[in-house]
Amino acid sequence: MYGTIARIKATPATLEAIRKFEQRTPPGFVRLFLYRMDADPNEMMLVVLFESKEAYLANASSPQQNQVYLALRKTLRADPEWHDGEVIYDYHNAASPV
Repeated sequence: MYGTIARIKATPATLEAIRKFEQRTPPGFVRLFLYRMDADPNEMMLVVLFESKEAYLANASSPQQNQVYLALRKTLRADPEWHDGEVIYDYHNAASPV
């Protein structure tokens, strides 16, 4: 798997902009997580996973994703900090719904 983690400075409209991502299922998309930080409820971490780096890059360079990003960016207080990379370990509770 491959994906990105982004630190974002949110506004009240940010969550709705991220939910618009749910209207699309790009090829290779696996999962999206959004964390709200306890220390600052306006700071969030966005985690997006794809099956492969190729699928991630294809989505990242698509005009559709650019539209999603531009809508999201309008709701942020600053540019996101993006951190792309390969998932090298995945451990989870198989009985967990998440």
